[in-house]
Amino acid sequence: MIDVKVPSVGESISEVTIATWLKKDGESVKLDEAICSIESDKATLEIAAPKAGVLKVLVKEGETVAIGTLVAQVDETAAASAVAPKAAPEAPQAVKKLDENKNYPSPAASKILSEKGVDPAQVQGSGKDGRITKEDALQAKTSSAPVSEIKQMTQETFSSSFSRETKREKMSGLRKTIATRLVNAKNTTAMLTTFNEVDMSAVMELRKKYKDAFKEKHGVGLGFMSLFTKACTVALKNYPAVNAMIDGQEIVYHRYADVGVAVSTPKGLVVPVLRNAESMSLAQIESKIIELATKARDGKLTLEEMQNGTFTITNGGIFGSMLSTPIINAPQSAILGMHNIVERPVAVNGQVVIRPIMYVALSYDHRIIDGRESVSFLKNVKELLEDPSRLLLDL
Repeated sequence: MIDVKVPSVGESISEVTIATWLKKDGESVKLDEAICSIESDKATLEIAAPKAGVLKVLVKEGETVAIGTLVAQVDETAAASAVAPKAAPEAPQAVKKLDENKNYPSPAASKILSEKGVDPAQVQGSGKDGRITKEDALQAKTSSAPVSEIKQMTQETFSSSFSRETKREKMSGLRKTIATRLVNAKNTTAMLTTFNEVDMSAVMELRKKYKDAFKEKHGVGLGFMSLFTKACTVALKNYPAVNAMIDGQEIVYHRYADVGVAVSTPKGLVVPVLRNAESMSLAQIESKIIELATKARDGKLTLEEMQNGTFTITNGGIFGSMLSTPIINAPQSAILGMHNIVERPVAVNGQVVIRPIMYVALSYDHRIIDGRESVSFLKNVKELLEDPSRLLLDL
């Protein structure tokens, strides 16, 4: 038997939660195949099989265990016997079962399939070794089950239905960390929020004019996030206090912009960081955001990819938010909130016209950023987006 223990996932992390067993007890596994996803207070990671063989699960899903805990074993001597008796009458059925079990979902896909009530065995995975990806889960159609089967489904499947029942579940490590950090940010910073509005006409016209050529050349679409990120890096250079942080009795000014981009995942909000965003092109920003967002939703972000950002951007507009006051991602001193774009009547040169308007919000720590700097920073971002050519000229 080969022991499978919880690996160290960071200096400050002493325990993790067994989130999902990707392979079942008694199931054959391959060398380096993902068998389990574990959730720390900062990220979701996967444990791979150290050898090929048959898996023996020792810890149930949902249990919290210390680093180094024995959670499973792999019987490498059983690897051959699991597929050897091909001549026996029951061999074809056994081999078929192994083939069906190739369709194991990623953590993100598992949650989506669970919410849709879809059996993973009915989904054809397009990932490596037949793994079900998030995209596979999103495209999977909900099967119409007989009434007798529907009555046997759990209440979780009908999450939109009301009843007098209650349900309790343990807070995940990630959710507890999010809660703690948000409360600490509110309690330890002098947080204020300033607002402005951006006429998105020029940005939308720019995208419309160059989107096809941009995608053909760079292989990625030209989105709003890259333009906002670029505008913020220029404004951060002009107003360095917004890109600074308090460390004890000192203010630390960063001569680079490591911009965190908030990403919503099935397990909570995570903030992967774009390193040196100030030196990245729009195409590089778009590519990196796609890479990090995909890793975030599949639970593959590393701790290094989520640490030490200097400024954060969050986009509630994708969920339909009109306006919000985002909470600072401490120890950073500011966070920009993007919102949805709505056509609104505005006055232009004495005439009322209809323009696509986005409200933006900047929450900031008043201990380090004065009102003049916060308002000027947000106004600078507004001006850059309303005249995108200024991004190229660094004006």
